Amino acid sequence: MAGNSIGQAFRLTTWGESHGPAVGCTVDGCPSGLAIGEADIQRALDRRRVGQSKVSSARQEPDRVQILSGVFEGHTTGAPIAMVVYNTDAKSSHYEPIKDLYRPGHADYSWDAKYGFRDWRGGGRSSARETIGRVAGGAIAQALLATADMQILAYTLALGNGSGVTGDILFAENFDEAEIERNIMRCPDAAVAEQMVERVEAARRSLDSLGGIVEVRARGVPPGLGEPVFDKLQADIGKAMFSIPAIKGVEFGEGFGVAALRGSENNDPFVRRPDGGVGTASNRHGGILGGISTGEEIIVRLAAKPPASIAQPQSTVDRDGNPAEITVHGRHDPTVLPRLVPIAEAMLALTLADHLLRQRMARV
Repeated sequence: MAGNSIGQAFRLTTWGESHGPAVGCTVDGCPSGLAIGEADIQRALDRRRVGQSKVSSARQEPDRVQILSGVFEGHTTGAPIAMVVYNTDAKSSHYEPIKDLYRPGHADYSWDAKYGFRDWRGGGRSSARETIGRVAGGAIAQALLATADMQILAYTLALGNGSGVTGDILFAENFDEAEIERNIMRCPDAAVAEQMVERVEAARRSLDSLGGIVEVRARGVPPGLGEPVFDKLQADIGKAMFSIPAIKGVEFGEGFGVAALRGSENNDPFVRRPDGGVGTASNRHGGILGGISTGEEIIVRLAAKPPASIAQPQSTVDRDGNPAEITVHGRHDPTVLPRLVPIAEAMLALTLADHLLRQRMARV
């Protein structure tokens, strides 16, 4: 199976299945001497793990990470960093009655079409549990970025209401960074966070789920990261974000809004910063021009679909194409947004860490 790795100079490979013995990752290319330990990675995994609130899956997994190689006496050695998290609360019996049915919104049929065989236990390799490796690797990437004074921040920007009407999306109206980790939606607006929880609870009671938008920002990114042609910074970030389960849209800066603007409205005028450097008076470009970072804040938004596993009866077919009805039981997220926040941070950090190391080789 191809496609389990991302990055060139800083490279992450993930492995494992949702209901297998364990999941994990290997980080290759991390420079030696970086201060890191299991506690640093555990903090990131604790933000991603299941069972942390009433708006996440009830599956109880401690997600305790173990570093197997590449770290000695609290510092990276330059060798590949291997990490493992053992699965302790998998309940495959929930899936056995529907193992020959295709779950709507899932990868069951497409996996059968590609491989002729699939792991039906919770989605196997296509399960969002694979993102444990991303978050673990992302914690190392964020530690590397911190040595260059870069920081990553993500939060829940908006939640849908299942109406299909764009105007029925509930957006955060105020931004209080300290509020993000104080509420279970990871929303920077306390009042809106309460409304979001109410919406998610109502969807759960209806045996349904909700989608929404997560915004992720990178601060302190120096100008010059990225490549001008195929490896444009936004292209690599876009690939990283689209590789996250449930992501259906990615936009930078003003995103699709630029389609309604004139050039005179969309262009960001260049100015001299107080420190003598060059910057822009606005940031409609989202921190990237020509595939290369400009030194402004990188702003990325992710549109996440509502989780496909819902307990309502749905129409489907079996592996032979015979019509059937399916009800997906088990423990599932009514919305992915709060747990998507640390995953989005990890994927942006991994991409920037890769391009940071590549840039160090780009000029004398």
